[in-house]
Amino acid sequence: MPQKPGKQYQAARKQVEAREYALEEAIPLLQKIKFAKFDETVEVHMRLGVDPKHADQMVRGTVVMPNGLGKSKKVLVIASGDKQREATEAGADIVGGEDMVNKIQSESWTDFDAVIATPDMMRSVGKLGKVLGPRGLMPNPKTGTVTVDVAKAIKEIKAGKVEFRVDKTGIIHAPVGKLSFAAGALVENASSLIAAVIKAKPAVAKGKYVRSATICSTMGPGVAVDTAVFSTKAAAASA
Repeated sequence: MPQKPGKQYQAARKQVEAREYALEEAIPLLQKIKFAKFDETVEVHMRLGVDPKHADQMVRGTVVMPNGLGKSKKVLVIASGDKQREATEAGADIVGGEDMVNKIQSESWTDFDAVIATPDMMRSVGKLGKVLGPRGLMPNPKTGTVTVDVAKAIKEIKAGKVEFRVDKTGIIHAPVGKLSFAAGALVENASSLIAAVIKAKPAVAKGKYVRSATICSTMGPGVAVDTAVFSTKAAAASA
């Protein structure tokens, strides 16, 4: 039986009108109605008009948050030779080669937030799909995490690079910062994510692409967001 929302949540929910808000309205509202005693993560959830069961309707990509995420990610680099030294110098938290592959495989070890691998290591890293895949940690050339330029990849992840991917229900979930950020910084971050998702629209997607979008904090209620302005800009840019 689902747990009934607490009084603080219900009080916060009453302050959210049943309408779509511009981001510039939605984010200050989230900050006003917060009640949790910790610095909550702010997330955007977008329901898309795609069927992810079809490969040509898969929506995924990356975007670097202009104002970071408020938390530095723990980065593992799996490489060989000079690329290990390059990764260490670029600020990777953990660096290794076959030893890291074996550790993940034998211990289901995932004490890291992101994995970067060089192409020559993918024959070995490919064995880790069952451990890394379900956690969204598997390196992929499309997201820039399989690369020879490990320094650039580390820099982007540390700066607040976010990977987004539509789930099996057609929804994208992604963090855009902390509730303590300045409202303008959160607006910028959320705008960057929404624009990137709209830009990633598959050519075969028919009908309304963004069915709905919501922004919320970890504990707070969701606020519906108007994404029409982003769709208009994307259409103008591609015209």
